[in-house]
Amino acid sequence: MINDTRGQDRQIAPNAVKKLKLPLLLGVSAVLMSALVWASFSGDKAATSVDASELRFASLTRGTLVRDIATTGKIVAANAPILYSTEEGVVTLLSLPGDDVALGQVVATIESPNLVSQLKQQQALHEGMKSSLERAKLDARRQTLLVSQTLDMASVDLDAAERESRRGDQLIEAKLISKIDFEKGKDDLHKAKLIHKHAIEEVELLKDTLSFELQNSELEVDRQALVVVELERQLDALQIKAPVAGIIGNWLVEQKARIAPSQPLLTVVDLTAFEAELAVPEAYADELGLGMDVELKLGNVTLVGKLSSISPEVREREVSARVRFENSDKLALRQNQRLSARVLLEHRPDVLMVKRGDFLTRGGNSVYKLQGELALLTEIELGARSMSQVEVLAGGEEGDVWVITGSEAFKQADKVQIN
Repeated sequence: MINDTRGQDRQIAPNAVKKLKLPLLLGVSAVLMSALVWASFSGDKAATSVDASELRFASLTRGTLVRDIATTGKIVAANAPILYSTEEGVVTLLSLPGDDVALGQVVATIESPNLVSQLKQQQALHEGMKSSLERAKLDARRQTLLVSQTLDMASVDLDAAERESRRGDQLIEAKLISKIDFEKGKDDLHKAKLIHKHAIEEVELLKDTLSFELQNSELEVDRQALVVVELERQLDALQIKAPVAGIIGNWLVEQKARIAPSQPLLTVVDLTAFEAELAVPEAYADELGLGMDVELKLGNVTLVGKLSSISPEVREREVSARVRFENSDKLALRQNQRLSARVLLEHRPDVLMVKRGDFLTRGGNSVYKLQGELALLTEIELGARSMSQVEVLAGGEEGDVWVITGSEAFKQADKVQIN
């Protein structure tokens, strides 16, 4: 019997490597295909994803950008004069701080015995000078009367001499008197004329002299009267009166204190005229200018005023500025009332701008621009800034949407997926 080939065959165990070869090849092929697909779409996909609710967006718009300065301040009285003492003495304050006072009301008095004594002495001297003037007038009348008598007597003597001269003319023609007696009559006439002439000149000179002396005496009396008037004015000024209607601010001296001349006594606050005093940072001091518009906000009320004064000095890195605005009785403003303000520095029309955000704190030279569901890191250039807007010079167009807040979560990635 011939044997078959079964005796020559032997069973061989399958190799594990050969079993895994095909699956491995298939797996590698799948990974390669996935890598190719990922690479093909890597240009449109982002490695980081952020929820849109955590971000704040803003669109670029075109309009008028108002450059401004945000600051704070307080309400101050535009007219709050300080009252001073005019003389040395003891002060009596008649109104308490917070009391209402009318214009011209006496709010304090000063007792000055020295000034009262001076006034009485000068008044007595003035009365004495007036009496001396009246006495001088009487003396002038007496002297005028005496010289007038002399002039009258000279006139009588002149008339008699003229009469004798005429008689001599008649007698010499009739040859009843000698030539010597005739010439003596002529000499008497000439002498009488000279005496009359000198009497007239003496009367005129005396009148001028008396008039001059009386005028000097009157001027001295008037001068003394001015001294008395000035002392009366100073004495009346010891009644310290309110220069404006308002309220008493603060006492600057104690009651019944002895004060020196020109010492401040108290303040009077005019409640009808207020200004705003602002504290502007030193960095903006050079940009301020008189007449600039300022928006003032007191609670829910907004007022518009203008810069009226700017302090030339810097204190605690701030510059003080005053704003004048129209007051209204309905505002019920109070001294030192706090407020917020915007100083409007400049108006820039037709400007591409975007709202402010925290992207400014990171240098302001890049921002994430929204394109569909992706946020792309974009280089930008910014210009003027205001409290709420910032000018865009380059890197954006009208209608673009930027991520202005919350982009710190992007970690400076070039592209970020927005969910």
